[in-house]
Amino acid sequence: MASQTDITAAADTSSEDEAAVYLGLYRRMRLIRRFEDHVQTLFQQSLVHGTTHLYSGEEAGAVGVASVLGDRDRVTATYRGHGAALALGVNPEALLAELLGRSTGVCAGRSGSMNVVDLEHRLIGCFSIVGGTIAAATGVGLALKRTGGVAVAFFGEGTTNQAYFAECLNFAKVYELPVLFMCENNGYGEFTPYQDVTAGAIADRPRALGIPADKIDGNDIWTVRATAAAAVERARNGEGPQFIESMTYRFVGHSRSDPGKYRVPGELDEWRLRDPLTVARTGLAERYGVSDDTLDDVDASVEDELNEVVEAAKAAPFPEPGETAREFKDG
Repeated sequence: MASQTDITAAADTSSEDEAAVYLGLYRRMRLIRRFEDHVQTLFQQSLVHGTTHLYSGEEAGAVGVASVLGDRDRVTATYRGHGAALALGVNPEALLAELLGRSTGVCAGRSGSMNVVDLEHRLIGCFSIVGGTIAAATGVGLALKRTGGVAVAFFGEGTTNQAYFAECLNFAKVYELPVLFMCENNGYGEFTPYQDVTAGAIADRPRALGIPADKIDGNDIWTVRATAAAAVERARNGEGPQFIESMTYRFVGHSRSDPGKYRVPGELDEWRLRDPLTVARTGLAERYGVSDDTLDDVDASVEDELNEVVEAAKAAPFPEPGETAREFKDG
């Protein structure tokens, strides 16, 4: 399995290596999808503590953005943050162990699903508060302005109606902070269609402040990656905050056992035709001639890896009573 460092470094390689880069990105998306499938199964078995918010259907967003980031950059993610964590290279076994409340988890079993932090992999944190990511990333942007790093905030379209949104974007623009605001518009704020509660076009809001904003197909890994690369480069070069509205769709309910009965009939089927994994497989075949056998081998390797991850996480011990995360991590 290619590491995130390998994938990021490959972003600067010659065109003949492009197929290998995108094959690695496809594998990362596949890993996220199947990881979330396992999380859902484990939750139904009462092995996941607390709630869950799955990233299934949105994989191209986190993977595309993470693939153009470097060691100086930092990321904040939402409560639907498993995808961003894995895209950044967080160890799948440590992440799953965290969700199972085990001491081998990335936060020693203390964060649960919604509040994962992994500073080693540049993940400042996943935030359960709507809008918390943009506030944190804006603050991080103040520090990164001195180091050449870029802060990335992932958030949903519902966040654009929060007070945090206007305050943070205004502050970031006034001080020309190196922040990429990545709005993942999956169509619903929990159970409500975003159009029902959102006036005007979301991308026009940052534009009114002088912040460049792109509205893109968030299920196309090539589109996401190219758009993110350009935005990150502008932010890194001192051109201030950037904004992307990534149009995508979650294939599962908002959280836990939500059956998604509020969806328009046929809507899910229509979006499944634009499944990020299907788009990637088709693109790899048509652009670079990657065979079905090669792609199937990638899928099989993901299955093998995650089967081992699940068994290891389930076998891991729970933290001892009274033991803090710091005590565990420090040995």
